[in-house]
Amino acid sequence: MGQATLTISSKNYSSWSLRGWLLCRMAGLEFTEEMVDTTDATARQELLLLSPTVLVPRLVHGKVQVWDTLAIAQYLNEILPEAGLYPDDIVARSHCRSISGEMHSGFYNLRSALPMNLKARHQSFKIFSGARPDVERIKVIWHECLDTYGGPFLFGARPSVADAMYAPVCTRFRTYSVALDPTLEAYVETILNWAPMQEWTEGALAEPDEIVELEVEF
Repeated sequence: MGQATLTISSKNYSSWSLRGWLLCRMAGLEFTEEMVDTTDATARQELLLLSPTVLVPRLVHGKVQVWDTLAIAQYLNEILPEAGLYPDDIVARSHCRSISGEMHSGFYNLRSALPMNLKARHQSFKIFSGARPDVERIKVIWHECLDTYGGPFLFGARPSVADAMYAPVCTRFRTYSVALDPTLEAYVETILNWAPMQEWTEGALAEPDEIVELEVEF
């Protein structure tokens, strides 16, 4: 199929880059990271030539170009079905797709109020009222999955697309000290101690502080 390249932006700030990167790692795809600072005019102009909407993450695999996170998940599932990115059972698989889509298209207030920042820790952070329903909805989603499928990941013993989609939320809840019950706290610990997340976090902590957050996929 050819060499794969994944274009991402800041590992400390870009939650969408994290999602796409995790999906590639989970699928076992060998790829080269291409880091782009979308706040730099020259880099932004170069990326515009590749993707007119300046979206990251962006996967190039041979002649294939995919620049939407869920599209990347679907593509990886098609070419590497043995990776098991989605649950085998059709009921669980439909559930996984539904909550992944909900994260992909919603939770705008949460993203605005609690931006991803792996280097930061806030012991006391007041979440504005508009974001609280998003936080509570995510808690409900996680409980439904963990109670139904037994954990430690959302759909059982192995990680799925849903875990990649909600992994940045785990970092946000830790950064802003969001109160969680023991079941949900254990899930956050599972994600943050997951080997691919540890690898990503090491890269985020090594980034220079002058890199500025820019979420470019909504």
